[in-house]
Amino acid sequence: MVEAKKPWTSNSWRGHTAAQSPIWPDEAHLTRVEAELAKKPPLVFAGEARRLQEHLGQVAAGKAFLLQAGDCAESFHEGSADAIRDKLKVILQMAVALTYAAGVPVVKVGRIAGQFAKPRSENFETINGVELPAFRGHIVNGEEFTKEARTPNPERLLAAYNQSTATLNLLRAFTTGGFAALSRVHAWNQEFVENSLEGKRYSIIADEIERSLKFMKACGIDMLDDPALQGVDFYTSHEALILPYEQALTRQDSLTGDWYDCSAHMLWIGYRTAQLDGAHVEFLRGVSNPLGLKVGTSMSVDELRRLADVLNPENTPGRLTLISRMGHENIAKKLPELVNAMRSDGRNVLWTCDPMHGNTFKASGGQKTRHFDDILSETSQFFSLLQSLDTWPGGLHIELTGDNVTECLGGGSRLEEQHLDDNYTSICDPRLNATQSLDMAFHVAEFLQGYSAR
Repeated sequence: MVEAKKPWTSNSWRGHTAAQSPIWPDEAHLTRVEAELAKKPPLVFAGEARRLQEHLGQVAAGKAFLLQAGDCAESFHEGSADAIRDKLKVILQMAVALTYAAGVPVVKVGRIAGQFAKPRSENFETINGVELPAFRGHIVNGEEFTKEARTPNPERLLAAYNQSTATLNLLRAFTTGGFAALSRVHAWNQEFVENSLEGKRYSIIADEIERSLKFMKACGIDMLDDPALQGVDFYTSHEALILPYEQALTRQDSLTGDWYDCSAHMLWIGYRTAQLDGAHVEFLRGVSNPLGLKVGTSMSVDELRRLADVLNPENTPGRLTLISRMGHENIAKKLPELVNAMRSDGRNVLWTCDPMHGNTFKASGGQKTRHFDDILSETSQFFSLLQSLDTWPGGLHIELTGDNVTECLGGGSRLEEQHLDDNYTSICDPRLNATQSLDMAFHVAEFLQGYSAR
C-alpha cells in the first residue's frame, strides 16, 4: 500500500541523514556558495525534462531503447571542445548501430555536464601513515594526495556549474547545428577506431545509410525539411550526490508549478545513497525530473517496492528507471525476483543494465580495471533474463570516453594488463574506450534483434 505523501520542500532533505556527504570545513562558506548558485540561470529547462520523461515512457512500453553513457567522473581538466565532441561522437555511433541493426529509436542520455561527484567506500584514505579525506570528485576536492587538495572546497560547486554551462552550450551546438545530422554519419568515426574491426563494421552501416539518404533525395524527399535527420535530442544526467548543489539549482516551473532540479534532465540515486529514510531519496521524491535508481545485489524486493512507492507514487510511465548493477556472477541469482515483483505489481518502470560497476577489480599492477568479457556477460544475461520474464530490456548504462584510453581489458582493443599504463587517464573508475564502446553497441544490437518493438 502506498503511504500518504509527507510535505516536501526543496530543503526538507536537511532533516534526514545524507550518506556520502563530504565534511565541509566551513559551513558559512558553503552557505554563501549555495546562495550564489541559487541566483544562477538553470542549466536545463522543465520542458526538456518533461520531454525526456515522455521518451522514457516510450522505452518503458518497449517502443524505444535508452543509451545512457559517459564519464565515470568528469574532470575539471578535461572539458575541452575536442573531448566533448569525441564523447558525443561515440554515443552517436553507438546509437546509429543500435537503431540500424535493431530497428528501434534510441533515447540518448549522457553522463555529462554534471557528473563530477563520486561516492566512496571510506571517508578517509591513508598513504604511508598519512590520513586525508577521500577523493570525492572535482566538485568536492582534488585527487592529489595533499591536505590542500583533499580539503572539500565549496568554490568547486561554482566551478562545476560553470563547466557544465560551457559543456551544455557546446552539446546544444553540436546536436542542433549540423554536426549530428545523419548525413555526417561517416564523420563520427574517429581515426583510431576506423581501422579496427568495429570501425570497419560501422563504416559498412554508414555506407548503407548514405546510400539510403541519396535514394531518398533522388526520389524528391528534401531531407533538410526533416529535423529528425538534421539533429538529435540529447539529454544530460548525473548522480544527485551533492545535495547542496542540487537544491541550489532547483526551480519551480512557471507553467505547471512543479519543482524541477535544473542541474540536469535526469538524476539518479546511487547504490550507496538509496536509503528509504535518507536525504537523497527525500530530495528526489519531490522533483519532477525523470529519476534513475541503481539496483544492486543487497536490495530486497520489499525495499525496492517501497522505494518505487516513494519515488513514483503515481506510477507514471518514464518517471522511474531501475538501473541493474549486479556483476556478471550475481545477476542471474538476484535480478529475476526483483523484475518479477515489479511486473506482478503492474509497476510502470524501465529496466536498464549497468554492467560496469559490479565487475571492477584490481589488476596485478594495482590499477582498477574491468574486463570486457565480464561486462558483456552481465549484459547478455540481462537481456536473456528479461526476455524469459516477458519484460522489455530497456537500456544500457555504461561508462565510456571518446579517447583511446587503456583502462578496461579485452574487447575490440584487445587490451591486456601490460597495456593499462599506456593511457590510463580516469580520475576514478575505468572506462570503455571508443573502440570497446562500439564493440559493445554491436553486441547489444544483436541482443535486441531477438525482440520486436511492441
